[in-house]
Amino acid sequence: MRTTTGRCLCGDLTYQFDGEPLWVEYCHCESCRRQTSSAVAIFVGLDTTQFRYTRGKPAGYASSPGVMRSFCARCGSPMSFEAAKWPSEIHLYLGTLSEPATFVPTRHVHIAEKLPWFEVADTLARHAHDGAAPADQSQRLAAPSQI
Repeated sequence: MRTTTGRCLCGDLTYQFDGEPLWVEYCHCESCRRQTSSAVAIFVGLDTTQFRYTRGKPAGYASSPGVMRSFCARCGSPMSFEAAKWPSEIHLYLGTLSEPATFVPTRHVHIAEKLPWFEVADTLARHAHDGAAPADQSQRLAAPSQI
């Protein structure tokens, strides 16, 4: 079984998870953009039983009802997203992985909130909102040149 590791910028927080992620996706929602100060966030979704912190304990911020966003209290690195709507999942920021190139996103969520100047030129599945429905090509909103 594969073990994947990750950490915050300063190294006060380290983690590992076993096995393959449930999914990897781009998120275009305003909340994730604000937390990461970026045009888009990339998450690695895991079952909580796969994941554990191996050093330190993250600080948390309840960004909206039922949502907890974790970060390093020392360096401020965003670490994870957890929501009551998905109680058995933790969503890690791809950039915290030791080898982020290992996992490739397969879909876009909250594409309805995408910044108008951010061009998505891939052919991945797109969901207007959270992508809770299966991510298949029949649910694409438009071809990349139309978004």
